[in-house]
Amino acid sequence: MRVAAAQTRKQALTEQELGRWRLIEQFEDRLRQAADTHPLGATWSNSQRQLGHDDYLSLFLFGLLNPVVRTMRGLCEASALERVQEEICSRPVSPGSFSEAQSLIDPRLLAEVLAQLNAELPAKTDRAGGRRWLVQDGSLFEALPRMHWALWRRQNTAQAQVRLHLGLALDSGAPAHATITPGKTCERAAWRAQWKRGEAYVGDRYYGGDYEAFEQMQNMAMAFVVRLRDEAVFNLEQELAVSQNDQRAGVIRVAWGRLGSTAHYRSIRVRVVWVQTEREVLRLVTNLGAGELSAGDVALLYKERWQVELFFRWIKCILGCRHLLAESPRGVQVQVYLALIAAVLLQLYTGQRPTKRVMETIQFYLLGVASLEELSAAIERAKARAAKKA
Repeated sequence: MRVAAAQTRKQALTEQELGRWRLIEQFEDRLRQAADTHPLGATWSNSQRQLGHDDYLSLFLFGLLNPVVRTMRGLCEASALERVQEEICSRPVSPGSFSEAQSLIDPRLLAEVLAQLNAELPAKTDRAGGRRWLVQDGSLFEALPRMHWALWRRQNTAQAQVRLHLGLALDSGAPAHATITPGKTCERAAWRAQWKRGEAYVGDRYYGGDYEAFEQMQNMAMAFVVRLRDEAVFNLEQELAVSQNDQRAGVIRVAWGRLGSTAHYRSIRVRVVWVQTEREVLRLVTNLGAGELSAGDVALLYKERWQVELFFRWIKCILGCRHLLAESPRGVQVQVYLALIAAVLLQLYTGQRPTKRVMETIQFYLLGVASLEELSAAIERAKARAAKKA
C-alpha cells in the first residue's frame, strides 16, 4: 500500500494555460469567487481607495513566485513597472499602502481560495480504512525580534517565531487545513480547532499525549493513528495475533487496551501496534479495529507521516517562504496562506509538487529564459521519475 501516491495529469500544457502571468490570473479568478462567500470589508469599496484587495494580494503572490523579488520594497519597486501594472496590479504600490493593506485582508478569504483549489485536485480515497487521511504537524518560521506579538521563550533564549499548523492530505500531498499563530501557541489546541467530523489523522508522539482528544475524536466519528510517548502507560485488555502481512510491515505485537497511569486519566479503548524499525520500537495507537485498518496498514500509514516534513522543507527551501515580507499577525497569515495557495496552483499545473529542478525551470520560464517546450519537458521528466517511485 502506498497512501501518498503521486497524482498525474494527462493533459499537455498549453501556452494559454501556462502563460507568463497565468498563475496570477487563476488566483484572481478564484479570489473573485471567494469574495462571494466572504464579503470584503467596507474599506475596499471606498471611492477614495486606489489600491484594490486583488492588486495587493496578486502582487504579494507574484513576489512568492518570482525568483528575483524577495523583499517588500522590491515588490513595491516592481509594481512601478509597466508590465507588472498591466498584468498584476493596476497601479504602483507604495510601502505604506502595502503595509496598511495587511490589516484589512481577512485571512478567511484566502482560506476559501485554498479550499477551492483543493477541490480541483483529483479526488481519491486512501485504501487505508476507506478514509482520506491527513497528517498533522507544525513548523516554525523565524520572525524579526521587533515582531513582539511573536516573541516567546524557548531554551532560556527569547525568540520571535511564527508557527504553521498544517493538515496535509496524504492522497494529494496538498495542504487541507492550515492555521498560522505565534510560535508559542499549543499545537494540540490548534489541531482541535481544525477538526471536522469524519476526518482521519496521522500524528507524531506530541499528539499522542492527549488522551481526552482520543475520546472527542471518537465521538466525532473521526479516526486516528498516533505515536505514543515512551512514558505512556498501557493497560492490556486483549492480546491479538500478528499476521504474516503485518509482520512484513514490521509489526511485532498488537493489543487492545486503555492508556493512562490511573483510572482518572484512563483513555477510551484503543488498539496499540508495536512496530520494529531499524533504530527503535514504535508504539502506534488507533481507534480503528483490524477489520477497518490492519496492523500493517497502521505501520505504513505512520511511515507516510514524513510527507508533511517534506512539504515544510519544500515550502521553505524551494518556494522560498523562509523570509517574511509582512510583520503584523494578519500580514504573516496572508503571506503563509498565499504560499500554500502557490503550492496548490503549481501542483494543479504540473500534476505534482514541483521538485527543485522543476521549480527552477518554472522560474526561468517566468523570466523568459526557458521556453514552454523546455518547461514541458522538465515537467514530464519529473512525472516519469515520480511514477517509477510510486
